[in-house]
Amino acid sequence: MTGSNGFSVSGYGPERSSLSRLFARDSLARRLDWPILFSAIALSLIGAALVYSATRNRTELNQGDPYYFLFRHLLNTGIGFALMIGTVWLGHRTLRTAVPILYGISVFLILLVLTPLGATINGAHAWIVIGGGFSLQPSEFVKITIILGMAMLLAARVDAGDKPYPDHRTVLQALGLAAVPILIVLLMPDLGSVMVMVIVVLGVLLASGASNRWVFGLLGAGALGAIAVWQLKILDEYQINRFAAFANPELDPAGVGYNTNQARIAIGSGGLFGTGLGKGSQTTGQFVPEQQTDFVFTVAGEELGFVGAGLILVLLGIVLWRACRIARETTELYGTIVAAGIIAWFAFQSFENVGMTLGIMPVAGLPLPFVSYGGSSMFAVWVAVGLLQSIRVQRPMSA
Repeated sequence: MTGSNGFSVSGYGPERSSLSRLFARDSLARRLDWPILFSAIALSLIGAALVYSATRNRTELNQGDPYYFLFRHLLNTGIGFALMIGTVWLGHRTLRTAVPILYGISVFLILLVLTPLGATINGAHAWIVIGGGFSLQPSEFVKITIILGMAMLLAARVDAGDKPYPDHRTVLQALGLAAVPILIVLLMPDLGSVMVMVIVVLGVLLASGASNRWVFGLLGAGALGAIAVWQLKILDEYQINRFAAFANPELDPAGVGYNTNQARIAIGSGGLFGTGLGKGSQTTGQFVPEQQTDFVFTVAGEELGFVGAGLILVLLGIVLWRACRIARETTELYGTIVAAGIIAWFAFQSFENVGMTLGIMPVAGLPLPFVSYGGSSMFAVWVAVGLLQSIRVQRPMSA
C-alpha cells in the first residue's frame, strides 16, 4: 500500500517491531531531512531566548508579563511546526492542484490590507488586525503562493515531457502571475517584502531553465522600476530616509540613522562570547528599537557574542545547504523550482536582516527566518520547510 505522500508502507508483518518499521529504508522517518528539521527547531528556540531577553523588561509592550512574548513565540513555533506536518501530509503535489485557490486567497488578503481593515504596525501598512492581540501579515504567505504558482506554470509541460524547458509564452504567464501580488504589496508600500518577492522570481526563473534573456531583462526592468518608484514618490518618506541613511550613516545619527548605529554598537559590544543572556547593556537599556522582531540579531551579537551569532548563521547555512541538496536530487522540475524559490527567499531575507544590523544593507523591515518574533513570518517559513520535506519524501528511492 502507498500512502498519500508516495512512500510505501507495505511489507510490515506483525513480527517487525515498531522501531524497525519507523526507520525502515522506505519509511517517512528515514526520508525526512533531519538536519533541516533540527536546524529550524534550534533557530526557533534560540529565537525564543533572544525574544525573551529583548522583551522581559519592556512593560509598555509585554503588558506587565515578562514571559508574554516568550510564550507567544513558542506558541507561534508550535503552530508553525503543525503547519509543517500538515504540509508534508498533504504533499507538494497535492498543493500543486490547489494553487489557483491558494493564489486567489492570498491576493484577496493583500487587497484587504488596502481597505480600512488594514493596519499600520512599525511603520508598515501591511497588516490585518484580527483581534485578541493577533494580527496577520498576508505578504508573508504571498511568497509561498508566488513560488507554487510560478512552479506550476513553468514545470507543467516540462514534467509532462512536452518540452525540455519553459517557452517564452509560459515564462510570460508566470511573470504575470507574480506581478499581480507584487504590485499590490508595492502599493502598501511594503518594500522589504517586494524585494524578497523579486529575488524569489529570479531564483525560480534560474531554476526553471528559462532563457537567460528573461533574467537579464528582469534585472534591467527592475532597475528601471526602482528609478520609477523613486521618481513617482511611491515610497513613504520614512522608507526614502532609510535608503538615505544607508548611503550616508552620518546623515542623521539621532534620527533615521539611529537604528543602524545602535545595532552596530550592540553587536560590537558582545565580543567573542557575549555579555550573557539578559545582561546586555544595549538590550537591557532598550537602545535598539524592535529588537524582538527586525533587530533580533543584535541581541545575539551583544549577549551571545560572535560565537552565538555565528551559530545562528551556521544553522541558517545548514538549512540552505540541505535545501540545495533537495533541489538537486529531485527528479521533477516542479520540485526543483519550489525548492529553489524557497532557497532564494531564505538566503536573501537572512542576508538582508543580518546585513541591515551590520550597516551593509538598508533597513527594510524583514524578520530573520525562524528567529524573529512574529506569527505570520513563523508560519510561512515552517510551511516552506514542510514543502522542502515533502519534495524529499516524494522523490524516488534511487535519488
